[in-house]
Amino acid sequence: MVNETHQLRCTGCARVIEQQALRGNFRCEACGDLYEVEYPGWSAGRNEERSQATRPNPNALRWLWRERRASTAMEDQSGVWRFREMLPIVKSDASIVSLREGNTPLYPLRRAARSTGVERLFAKHQGMNPTGSFKDTGMTTALSVASEMGFSWVACASTGNTSAAMAAYAARAGMRSLVLIPEGKIAWGKLAQSLDYGALTLQVKTDFDGCFRVLSEVVERAPVYLLNSVNPYRLEGQKTPAMEIAEQMEWEVPDHVIVPGGNLANSSALGKGFLEMKRLGLTTRVPKISVVQAEGANPLYCSMVKTGGKTLEPVAANTRASAIRIGNPASWKKAVRVIQETGGWVEQASEAEIALAKAEIGAEGIGCEPASAVTLAGLKKLVRQGRIAREESVVLVLTGHTLKDSEYTIQYHRGKLLGEDEAAGMEAEIEATRRNTIELEAAADNVLRELERASR
Repeated sequence: MVNETHQLRCTGCARVIEQQALRGNFRCEACGDLYEVEYPGWSAGRNEERSQATRPNPNALRWLWRERRASTAMEDQSGVWRFREMLPIVKSDASIVSLREGNTPLYPLRRAARSTGVERLFAKHQGMNPTGSFKDTGMTTALSVASEMGFSWVACASTGNTSAAMAAYAARAGMRSLVLIPEGKIAWGKLAQSLDYGALTLQVKTDFDGCFRVLSEVVERAPVYLLNSVNPYRLEGQKTPAMEIAEQMEWEVPDHVIVPGGNLANSSALGKGFLEMKRLGLTTRVPKISVVQAEGANPLYCSMVKTGGKTLEPVAANTRASAIRIGNPASWKKAVRVIQETGGWVEQASEAEIALAKAEIGAEGIGCEPASAVTLAGLKKLVRQGRIAREESVVLVLTGHTLKDSEYTIQYHRGKLLGEDEAAGMEAEIEATRRNTIELEAAADNVLRELERASR
């Protein structure tokens, strides 16, 4: 496979530039849209004759990637850089900054399969990454590029997971990191990570979108490298779970992949990965990519309902699923394109539906952060609507670890998370999943009585 120099193409006006021409906010000077990385000759398939000449042997690549799993080299132990032929964005392997991210499990969801009626249901658990979220897969690629370019400072606006990942990878690279978070709107488990990894952490009196606006001005005025998902190199790492899913399913991709919808870069990244694999002959088809948002932070859902994704109106985001509490997603155009190109859908889930789905995933023994649970909540609706058939295979992307927001879980099982109006009509389902602690006097008989009661 020819390891060609990559280029960047604007997703709006199709303007092509080299890496050196990128502005600090990663926006196109001509139209203001975002860029994406492409590899001339094979990724986009625009020159078919040249593309055929430079395409790899798919069987050879599959063999190589599997063989690397036995290697002790850092870049081979990474579930991102193990697939580095698919992301030639650094000049040297010595530039790679890694925490051995990726290689996350694909779990069968047996209980949820029975309850939804979907026979082949799986969870791709990106919460099993080093800092506990899918952000690590994109942070290793974007921060490696920043390091190779000679930056000393990196920065992000964050609802939690991005800041944790960026701070960890910056510390690993010996770089400094700046985090802007919305005051009072971040799970403490996530904030603790950025503090522990040494980030300069600023709580700004605004929401996530306000933090991002401020940071966009900062990176234009100071030599600071922006690591939010507008950075096209983030998406190159975030596309690699698509390759892992294909490999874990013996290169037979699922019928559907369902992704939580926040800033919407993850869905577009996964779609990019699946589409590139098909173009290169690694797979024969692409799954339908669907996105699920929280009802209180649903600008993409509203856009698809009202205009078919042609325009998007920002909303004042309000949901307990803090990782997707974003009202003005930067990558919405990329997400719309992938959803439409793969034939997927956009759904939304209420706070009660999210909380119930999170408890059901927890009952599988794997758990997830609240934002991840929108995938199961959305799946239930898509099955009822007839958009997903029971005999089809479905992969839910779980983006964060259950310990990212332990307070949410505790409040749910104590019965203090949802208001009466929020839980209305779902009380029985919710009560059946709650597992609050029980206070007892210290006697074996008391324990045995509770054990007998639980066994009925």
